[in-house]
Amino acid sequence: MNETVMLCDDLIFVSRVAGTAKALGLTLRSTKSACDLLVFCTQAPPRCVIIDLNAPDLDIDEVARELAQVQPRPTLVGYGSHVDAATLKKGREAGLDVVWPRSKFAEELTTALPGWFGSLPG
Repeated sequence: MNETVMLCDDLIFVSRVAGTAKALGLTLRSTKSACDLLVFCTQAPPRCVIIDLNAPDLDIDEVARELAQVQPRPTLVGYGSHVDAATLKKGREAGLDVVWPRSKFAEELTTALPGWFGSLPG
């Protein structure tokens, strides 16, 4: 399935990512809730999960542990504020495959998104 699930409460940013995904022939589902993210991923495992590491009430350790159980395991991508180095570090330590500052994520999205899908079989 060519689907990405995104946890983000910034509708303008979600729209930008969705537009990029659509242009690449991919589908994006978004949610503002980590609980809903986990439900989406267990019901229909996506190829890629994108997580705003600055999302309210996000426990990235718990979310990453739960997502590690999803089969096939999606590529886990996190992004956050470049000035919040501790949060970016926490995303890396939680086991996300890619953790970038938001500016790099936005800049590299068009070229990186296909790779995040291609890194998985099928």
